[in-house]
Amino acid sequence: MDTNIKGTITELKCITYFLERGYTVSIPQNPTRYDFILDTGDELLKVQVKTCNTTRKDGAITFCTASSHYVGGKHTHTDYKSDKIDYFCTYYDNQCYLIPIEDCGSREKSLFLTTPKNGQVKGICFADSYEADNTLALRSRLK
Repeated sequence: MDTNIKGTITELKCITYFLERGYTVSIPQNPTRYDFILDTGDELLKVQVKTCNTTRKDGAITFCTASSHYVGGKHTHTDYKSDKIDYFCTYYDNQCYLIPIEDCGSREKSLFLTTPKNGQVKGICFADSYEADNTLALRSRLK
């Protein structure tokens, strides 16, 4: 399947997830670094959707935290900055994940669905910590 189609499907799943929970979602009419605005009722959050990759054998899903394009025959990467987006969002196995940009590196983010086989937990980001409902509930409590 074409990567643009995959991206559109992921965006629609994420948007639907929030709409089904009663949030308002606004989609920009001109090109922006974010894919949609999530209106929580208290604030507006800029969200960039990324399709996750599930080919890793260590029990993690990954997604890119930079956009990539071919410019002048060269592959270029453009990082996302916290003044342009607030969160990355992805969707996997009927679950929406919302990850603060501050918790992401400049190229890729991994979310572990299970504990790695070597038992390591220090420095590991577990997917359940970033389930969208959990992320928004934590954000609400911190205000």
